[in-house]
Amino acid sequence: MKKSVSLLVAVILGIGSLTAQEVKTAAAPANPNAPVIAFDKVVHDYGTITIGGDGNCEFTFTNTGKEPLILSSVKSSCGCTVPSWPREPILPGKKESIKVKYDTNRLGPINKTITVMANSNNSPVVLKIAGNIIQKTAESTIPEKNVSTGTVPVSKK
Repeated sequence: MKKSVSLLVAVILGIGSLTAQEVKTAAAPANPNAPVIAFDKVVHDYGTITIGGDGNCEFTFTNTGKEPLILSSVKSSCGCTVPSWPREPILPGKKESIKVKYDTNRLGPINKTITVMANSNNSPVVLKIAGNIIQKTAESTIPEKNVSTGTVPVSKK
């Protein structure tokens, strides 16, 4: 019985000491005037495209903060996705865009990310591109019928 009571007291004291040792770290207060990067969309879906198709897309954003926005780094998750972005500061209220070129000479699903690092309170922002690249079908490679300008369709009455 003495052992049970001693064990119970030890457990209670142990739990009490663990909770007493919680350290609360205060996060640095956010700058209320800092720039904020607000994207119109964060996902671009190419849908289903054929190999060699148009792999360009654009992510438009606005600086909704009170100070100039500076994009320090825009990196893609692989070498098949190449982003280009404005290097100069974006003033409050101004719109800009990040252009992305995906190499569509690769068959299969597209699921890539572009990480945007900036001096904003909401940095980093992760953009995504998605879709599927398929092989060209025989129908898409057949040329259209060439009709000369001198012919007129014949209608039967």
